[in-house]
Amino acid sequence: MAESGLSDTSRSDTVVELTGVWKIYRQTQRSERLRDVFRNLIRPRIRTVEALRGIDLRVGRGEVVAYAGPNGAGKSTTIKLLSGLLAPDAGTVRALGMDPVRDRVRYVRRIGVVFGQRTELWWDHPVAASFEWKRVVWDIPDDRYGRTLSFVREVLGLDEFFKSLARELSLGQKMRAELGLALLHEPDLLFLDEPTIGLDVLAKRNILRFIKDLNRERRVTVMVTSHDMADLEELAGRIVMLHRGNVAFDGDFDQLRRTFADRRRLLLVTPNGSAPTLEGAALIQSEDGRHEYTFDASRVKISALLDQAAAQTEILDVETHRLAIDEVVADLYEAWQKRASG
Repeated sequence: MAESGLSDTSRSDTVVELTGVWKIYRQTQRSERLRDVFRNLIRPRIRTVEALRGIDLRVGRGEVVAYAGPNGAGKSTTIKLLSGLLAPDAGTVRALGMDPVRDRVRYVRRIGVVFGQRTELWWDHPVAASFEWKRVVWDIPDDRYGRTLSFVREVLGLDEFFKSLARELSLGQKMRAELGLALLHEPDLLFLDEPTIGLDVLAKRNILRFIKDLNRERRVTVMVTSHDMADLEELAGRIVMLHRGNVAFDGDFDQLRRTFADRRRLLLVTPNGSAPTLEGAALIQSEDGRHEYTFDASRVKISALLDQAAAQTEILDVETHRLAIDEVVADLYEAWQKRASG
């Protein structure tokens, strides 16, 4: 596992700290056969799922940390633990110097939480009503409320739909409103669970830009989960990857690429349809003189591949680029699955 670079971070700068955290779910399993109906009621079979298996994690003040992994890896469970919605079965969870469950009232006043598939907005009321509700219920001082409301309305562009019913908003508008609502009390720590799910390209770009600006200008610590690795790479300086309830990687995206091979694509354009044979590169596709290969840049140089190609045919054009981070991570997930099944 790659080092996270936080080994010298003092505890006073540590915003999130998980130590030896376990979370276990117990699921009731019932037979679908009619003859088993009484056994299902009296003595059902219980399946144990270890969502988190003794993980350790530290997040420093002002960091933006991407939290990723396959479905069922434990991402959402971690966010729920840090939001105070769940308690660990073993180990300790501390954030902002508090226990999220025991210090819940004091703690939630200093965090913001946005779930991409849930909402805090009042569905049949104007967006403005949800903001006013939070001001009253959370007893946010007028000066803080006015300052923050002005900030989020301007930066997130809420004015165009601030008086519209929540149920009439587009996905992008809804997410902007959710972010604004989560920031009304000026939290020090922000948890985002799939904040760009279902958004179009422009809405996604605006949300990501806002999160980066918020972190840079107000030093809000951010933990974000997403299945869109390109979003995470654009947003975060550090990525923590889970696999079967364990931390499988902790480092930056460049480290992630290097750790699991620096795979790249090479496109050659030739005057004929015959693809050159390149030692150290695998041919993916070849059509109408356009030949695409993949290769590991840590093992073979591009210049060596081009020399091989030039010795076999005329080269009209060349393109090379790194694999998209989604492809790198998909290969990684596949390798983990093969290792687990083998």
